[in-house]
Amino acid sequence: MRPEADSVLGRILASKEAELKETAGLPYREELRARCRDLPQPKDFVQALEDAPHAAVIAEIKRRSPSRGEIRPGVSSGEMARIYESNGASAISVLTDGPFFGGSLDDLREVRRTVDLPLLRKDFIIDPVQIYEALAHGADAVLLITAALYPHRLSELFGLAMGLGLTVLVEVHNQEELDEALALRPTLLGINNRNLKTLEVDLNTCLNLKANAGTEALLVAESGIKGPEDVKRLHHGGLQAFLVGTTIMLAQDPAAALGELVEAV
Repeated sequence: MRPEADSVLGRILASKEAELKETAGLPYREELRARCRDLPQPKDFVQALEDAPHAAVIAEIKRRSPSRGEIRPGVSSGEMARIYESNGASAISVLTDGPFFGGSLDDLREVRRTVDLPLLRKDFIIDPVQIYEALAHGADAVLLITAALYPHRLSELFGLAMGLGLTVLVEVHNQEELDEALALRPTLLGINNRNLKTLEVDLNTCLNLKANAGTEALLVAESGIKGPEDVKRLHHGGLQAFLVGTTIMLAQDPAAALGELVEAV
């Protein structure tokens, strides 16, 4: 793994490796691959964002985070998904990491049963089994974090996901990672405004990297979007979609909070 072992990302990845060693044996992997062979084609995640008549918001179900702690513990993922679908979300991101974010694959399954929107499995994906899990449990897209993967592993996982019909949101934080991501020619590129070492957020990260991101991928702004003014600013700067979790999940009225973001553009 690329990050320092004592960084937040490094600790998360070490936890994920241990989890996979314990749970993802060969029989489980073979069962997942067999299940995936008979599944319908995933929904077109990128098209859903492009077709949005307003701001293309990927609304996230997120119970807690390392930077914020508890956000909305115990919330029903299905109920949040209904709120998101009814108030203009173009797609839904479901955090499935348990130890650090309080999520699970059960959340992904519940959301898939509840709504028809395209779904992103957001997790720290380091192993092919997690790609098959995503597809088997109802995801239409997966997140690959460039900072978490050596280039050859990033390319391997990207190719597997694309081959299964999944959309891949490739996430970057700086110019070096952007160069690696662009070599894959992704259709969906996420620019994360959070500094992985300090956990501080700066929206200028999106605006600065956008200038070098080319025109082939649809650009998603991630982290630090606190309200409609941020959406307006990022949209004006060339970002085309907006992944928002904490702001909506913390709101007293999540429906109203999402509506404000959606109507910002």
